[in-house]
Amino acid sequence: MNKQDGGDGTVGKALAVLDQVAAVGRPVRFTEVLSDSVHPKATLYRLLQTLVSQGMLAYDNHQQTYSLGMRLVRLAHAAWRQSSLAPIARPFIEELAKTAGETVHLAQLDNGQVLYVDKRNAASPIEMFSQAGKVGPCYCTGVGKAMMAFLDEPALSQVLEKQSFYRYTPNTLTSSEEMHSELAGIRKDGVAFDREEHEPGIICIATPILSTSGRPLGALSVTTSTQRKSLKHLESFRPVLLETAAKTAAAAENWQFPG
Repeated sequence: MNKQDGGDGTVGKALAVLDQVAAVGRPVRFTEVLSDSVHPKATLYRLLQTLVSQGMLAYDNHQQTYSLGMRLVRLAHAAWRQSSLAPIARPFIEELAKTAGETVHLAQLDNGQVLYVDKRNAASPIEMFSQAGKVGPCYCTGVGKAMMAFLDEPALSQVLEKQSFYRYTPNTLTSSEEMHSELAGIRKDGVAFDREEHEPGIICIATPILSTSGRPLGALSVTTSTQRKSLKHLESFRPVLLETAAKTAAAAENWQFPG
């Protein structure tokens, strides 16, 4: 977790605390939140109480822990329907998963990161980082690179500035210069690859879902492990992957894509 203050007054501070609680992944005690907070004890307590009263957090009196509230569940479902490609893409990615026999991911950009909005597992699932609702890095994932490659220059610069370029594996690209070269190839080729850049043993082929104006709405990938297939094998999924992206883009043509 990051010791960051919200930059938008009380609302920003409260949302930062909400993110902090959510990042723990389990019910958390006040002392745990306080130990990683920029706020004084009294301010943090007040923010937590406000979040509880608004239903964004729940407080268990017996365990004395905070957890995400049911209001967030309702909001998440509404966001999934209104701001996510997932409902539109679902029939297409289900068909892709059946055809490929491998894991299929659907992702969108979220503040310079990859947000996995849907996932269809292979018949024999592989353990990996990505799950629907999880956020991952752009610079070392196939879906992230596929979307970045088709951003206009101002948007791409903003996204690149938000990348940590942490070396997850020996294959991870670790600079903007390396990324520019990689993205140029992806623009020319139409597909991106994850060559074990985020997780050892995990590889994928990915392609963007583009609007009629060429704007990346999201990205699709077929993902597997090096124990099951090679990058050369993944190439065989290129035609059906591109077809699925085109079908999804056509179905999303009238969708009000969130900025």
